[in-house]
Amino acid sequence: GMNAAVRAVTRMGIYVGAKVFLIYEGYEGLVEGGDNIKQANWLSVSNIIQLGGTVIGSARCKAFTTRAGRLRAARNLVEHGITNLCVIGGDGSLTGADIFRSEWGELLEELVQDGQISEEVAQENCRLNIVGLVGSIDNDFCGTDMTIGTDSALHRIMEVIDAITTTAQSHQRTFVLEVMGRHCGYLALVSGLASGADWLFIPESPPEEGWEDLMCERLGESRSRGSRLNIIIIAEGAIDRDGKPISSNYVKDLVVQRLGFDTRVTVLGHVQRGGTPSAFDRVLSSKMGMEAVMALLEATPDTPACVVSLSGNQSVRLPLMECVQVTKDVQKAMDEKRFEEAIQLRGRSFENNWNIYKLLAHQKPAQEKSPFSLAILNVGAPAAGMNAAVRSAVRIGICQGHTIYAVSDGFEGLARGQIREVGWHDVAGWLGRGGSMLGTKRTLPKTCMEKIVENVRKFNIQGLLVIGGFEAYEGVLQLVEARGQYEELCIIMCVIPATISNNVPGTDFSLGSDTAVNAAMESCDRIKQSASGTKRRVFIVETMGGYCGYLSTVTGIAVGADAAYVYEDPFTIHDLKANVEHLTDKMKTDIQRGLVLRNEKCHEHYTTEFLYNLYSSEGKGIFDCRINVLGHLQQGGAPTPFDRNYGTKLGVKAVLWMSEKMQELFSEGRVFADSEDSACVIGLKKKVVAFSPVTELKKVTDFEHRLPQEQWWLNLRLMLKMLANYQISLTEYISGKMEHVTRRTLSIEKGF
Repeated sequence: GMNAAVRAVTRMGIYVGAKVFLIYEGYEGLVEGGDNIKQANWLSVSNIIQLGGTVIGSARCKAFTTRAGRLRAARNLVEHGITNLCVIGGDGSLTGADIFRSEWGELLEELVQDGQISEEVAQENCRLNIVGLVGSIDNDFCGTDMTIGTDSALHRIMEVIDAITTTAQSHQRTFVLEVMGRHCGYLALVSGLASGADWLFIPESPPEEGWEDLMCERLGESRSRGSRLNIIIIAEGAIDRDGKPISSNYVKDLVVQRLGFDTRVTVLGHVQRGGTPSAFDRVLSSKMGMEAVMALLEATPDTPACVVSLSGNQSVRLPLMECVQVTKDVQKAMDEKRFEEAIQLRGRSFENNWNIYKLLAHQKPAQEKSPFSLAILNVGAPAAGMNAAVRSAVRIGICQGHTIYAVSDGFEGLARGQIREVGWHDVAGWLGRGGSMLGTKRTLPKTCMEKIVENVRKFNIQGLLVIGGFEAYEGVLQLVEARGQYEELCIIMCVIPATISNNVPGTDFSLGSDTAVNAAMESCDRIKQSASGTKRRVFIVETMGGYCGYLSTVTGIAVGADAAYVYEDPFTIHDLKANVEHLTDKMKTDIQRGLVLRNEKCHEHYTTEFLYNLYSSEGKGIFDCRINVLGHLQQGGAPTPFDRNYGTKLGVKAVLWMSEKMQELFSEGRVFADSEDSACVIGLKKKVVAFSPVTELKKVTDFEHRLPQEQWWLNLRLMLKMLANYQISLTEYISGKMEHVTRRTLSIEKGF
């Protein structure tokens, strides 16, 4: 994701009229100067967004930690007239930048005294502004939701776990997987949660005394219940209660000696840092890069050095040293064995991940059988992450003592009585499976209402959890509107939005859209590569999404598309003409390729075929065109780490909410729910997970086009156009606010 950030900072800088320099080899290049500092132009950062690592290099630098080294660095910057520095790195690099900034005045004085620079040069460059972007695969920087590179590292880890799961199942093996994280267990924790690992070691929460016995007992138990494999995930910095390291080999030997299981260790190592960046990282870095330039432009002598971060889906600015302080506090808490506190300082989402992992990893018998029955079904087109949500909902329901029914084939299955009770182990291994294991249909309840009511009565269902797309929301709305006619429908209902189109009202992200964006992005990366080879070629790629342009917009940002046509951002023949001219100009540069995305229903008359004909005839003799329709490959594939994790969390939260509602409305042996807030959509809104009544959402829905009337992601289109070199006005750009990082802010649930 670092390259996406370099590209965004460079282009945004040029866009606002600044001179942009790239410094090669990190601080070493800053100290050495010379050829390491080069002015960049628009094309310097072309075709790098899909590359892993960083094209400008990075190096640990001893010299910069000394005052003499920083003096040389200051001189090199002054020579080029550079007074704004954007640093992409971990807490070490960012702390170094802050020290550099605080010494800047003294360093210049020293250079003037040594006669290396004149007094007026020192005056012109009297202030150094610094902004940081956190690049760290461990996600160990406190105060920021996600750091650049974390999501891509999780992609690598999940690819390995999926591959190992198949071999372990065949051979009935136990695998100990060691992932990176010397001081921070984030990668281990999320990959454990997203793979349903049997046991997990993280530095923030060492296992209790006697963990060896407990772990072996649990591994043996899961085998005797028919599981053919065990997966143990260990962070490289894992320790016991006394602070002594726990090594992956120690764990392996333990399993072999006590249980005699065939056990293997896999150390993932630097695989986790490499590979192509995920869509989330590319979009995150592009957003943060734009925001970083704005932060530098708006900096005053009084603003502290800040880091740019994402909170939910909003850009924010955080004072650099506040973040560094809390990050140090975590380490101190761990060193002093205050482990509970260490987990809290990591932030609420970390703590939640940990608690949900412990809840779902191992079956705990319910305290008592509850009188409630819950039915779970999938509705609409398949979306990755549906199975993760079903799994966690089933397991959390069983923990609460409810009877859980799984319904095949959506509302149609509910009408036909395709309903069966499920247990804890029926959903084992579902996390990593794409599509829908329950089977899904688009049928809406109004076509079979009588039969649905009959089965709700027959199975005594008091709660209905519907996981699916726009039809799931519309279907629950129909059931709620039929409550006046059928008393049986006065039950608790909840919709978990799961669709690649991300078009369900009540949430910013629907389950499955992250996987779909990644699938579309991988295809476009390949298409771009083909176009680079042939020269002077423009590809027109059609994406899915119904009327919703989320998929094509976000994919467009992730692959650096020249344009993305969507229904929500109306375009005319004048816009098409401008796009063709823009591509014609582009063919005169060194980049002789173009990529245009078109959402399937963006315009009734300007079809993909029409665009192809238009571009072909207008570009005659300058470039030729090809069409690619991505189609259903956007629905398939294994779910991304984000969708596994998000599905798991939504499943848990939805069932906990339903349980609370059922208890609240239980009287005289039954649940009677006729209030608006008893049928809701659960979703992530800005930073929090919220429940919105379907009847409220009806007021803000465009049913003809199956869209929410207001969509947050439309402001991303500004970034898409700017990065593709269109002259647009930035007056609509919303700058991130400065927020403080304290123990209180860390305790707020972020939803991720």
